[in-house]
Amino acid sequence: MKTNKFLGLLLISVASLVLVSCVQDDDYVIPISLGDEENARLNKLLTNGTYITMAEAKNMYSSDPNGDGDTTDAIPFSPDENIYIKGYVSSSDKTGNFFKEFFIQDSPTNPTIAIKVAINQVDLYNQFNFGREVYVSLQGLFIGEERVASGVTTIGGGVENDRFGGKITKLNETRTSTHIFRSPVTEDIIPLKVPLSQIGARLVGVYVQVEDVEFADDLAGKRYFDPMEDFDTKRMLQDCSGFLYSELLLETSSFSNFKNELLPIKNGSISAVVNKTFDGGTIVLAVNSLEDVDMNNPRCSLLDIADFTAIYKEDFDAATDNTDLTFPGWINFPEAGSRVWREKFLLGNGYTEFSPFGSVQPSNIGWLVSPGINLTGYSNVYLNFKSAQHHLTQDSPENALEVFVSTDFDGTDVLRATWNPVSASLANESDDFYIFADSGLIDISAYISGTLYIAFKANGSGTLAGLAGSYMIDDLKILVN
Repeated sequence: MKTNKFLGLLLISVASLVLVSCVQDDDYVIPISLGDEENARLNKLLTNGTYITMAEAKNMYSSDPNGDGDTTDAIPFSPDENIYIKGYVSSSDKTGNFFKEFFIQDSPTNPTIAIKVAINQVDLYNQFNFGREVYVSLQGLFIGEERVASGVTTIGGGVENDRFGGKITKLNETRTSTHIFRSPVTEDIIPLKVPLSQIGARLVGVYVQVEDVEFADDLAGKRYFDPMEDFDTKRMLQDCSGFLYSELLLETSSFSNFKNELLPIKNGSISAVVNKTFDGGTIVLAVNSLEDVDMNNPRCSLLDIADFTAIYKEDFDAATDNTDLTFPGWINFPEAGSRVWREKFLLGNGYTEFSPFGSVQPSNIGWLVSPGINLTGYSNVYLNFKSAQHHLTQDSPENALEVFVSTDFDGTDVLRATWNPVSASLANESDDFYIFADSGLIDISAYISGTLYIAFKANGSGTLAGLAGSYMIDDLKILVN
């Protein structure tokens, strides 16, 4: 009888251990199928809830709700409706480089937007693994920022107030289980290939790949993490796409398991999540693991201007400070509002600037079109210029700079011409104010049939402080080799 009683107790203990192991949220085996309870909750959400896009969810919150530049009145938004979003996990805390958070992006391929989910739990990769399809029930949760005005829109479980405004707090385990649902699907996340110079705030949380990059020359022999730092170390990445380096920081946490590895000294590609520094002031990249670093190619060299001939150039040094631009042959056209491009001259340097600030008009759109440039007889033609910004606070299509070329502009009617966008490295909100950066060498050889026009189009608001940033252009060149 004693033996039977002992065996019975042993079997009960083993069964209990197995049962507990199966339901632990921090189980170290990535789940393929989901538990009945999670499936039931997800199915109920899909049946009764209303899907909204990630962009619609992010637009429910503003760190500057009055548009006056003051963020102390920021209030995280809590939806009352039964609405949900869907995304795919783009970050992983498996190596310790992310902590109590994960990002989801809107698509496993060609993503356009992402949002952060803040959860008071470690080892989230065991539950929300890289590529996992995730549904978030927004009703009763909060959309805001963990640090007001950081620019990283986040889903959290509550609200706290400090001197900077209202900020979200992390979800606890209970709210996570009732609002964040996995589907059985795990997708292969294909990194979005983006030039280093074109990474901005709109891509925060997106898994990207930058190619032909290398760590700065003075970092040879350095490690990913500097032991003199307390929490994070930022190392400069650069590429050689033009006459000047394009640069972006790679940030590594002191808790990452690869922090003591040496930085690669060669050139190659890095796949990483676009993120921001703790204070939100700087755009950075953060890798999920060193498996995403492939740098085995020879280091690159900057282009040499001596290898090219300029067939057209404008340095704007003939500018008369603070006047509307009236250079011969240039078209300065306001599509909306009254603001036009202005001539500027500062510290011996002329440039042109478009600024909506102070216009008291909600929308200002200004075109600046170059004189026609005859490209007959040339085969390899390139565009190069410099751009800068000041008081640009967010990455928004409502306060943006675009570059176009046209071969059918009649010299008068800007809006009737066919304008083809060109890809260039442009000033963005993460750049220092008033510091010009190289556009890179832009191949426009596809547009050499006769006369070519270059257009800069900028927009912004004179009534919303967050959309009143200014753009500057200098040293325009058309080059051949």
